[in-house]
Amino acid sequence: MDALPDYEIISRVLSGHTRLFSELVDRHQDRAMSLAMRLLRNREEAEEAVQDSFVRAFKALERFEKRSAFSTWLYRIVYNVCSTALSKRGELFEQTSLEKDDAAIEIPDFSEIPDSVVEGEELKQNVVDAMNELPPIYSGIATMFYLYDLSYEEIVKITGSPLGTVKARLFRARAMLRDGIIRRTGLRELAG
Repeated sequence: MDALPDYEIISRVLSGHTRLFSELVDRHQDRAMSLAMRLLRNREEAEEAVQDSFVRAFKALERFEKRSAFSTWLYRIVYNVCSTALSKRGELFEQTSLEKDDAAIEIPDFSEIPDSVVEGEELKQNVVDAMNELPPIYSGIATMFYLYDLSYEEIVKITGSPLGTVKARLFRARAMLRDGIIRRTGLRELAG
């Protein structure tokens, strides 16, 4: 039997089959946890944030308007819960002067890297390590864009940030990732 689409599960949960919500949890908990870990950098806090996010999603499910994917709506809740947690520990997402400029920014790519280098497990680990070093505001957005393949528009909905800010943060995240990979691997090809 094929898995039910999220919208069908939501309809059934709202009609009284509340146990089906666990299917949504199973389907989305890994990515929700990954996002929370990128933002909070503490497993215990991330687990608590994800649990809180799913509870909030369940309680607010009747207000889900289906204007976006359930995952986008859920990641918005995770992002907000993590933002609140960061705020409570005195770590606020601060905009840099680059982010305050909403002008469109072209995101550079790594297409110059030889395929043999990209395919290497060592480089993959270096990318993961560099991603883990990003400040939370950049790591969260980079995770959504590069790992979850979310569009700019979806990230705008999740973060509540203007499109220019999302693009600026992705630009900065990519530059920091590139620098981190260069530092780890010595690949000067990335510097160009």
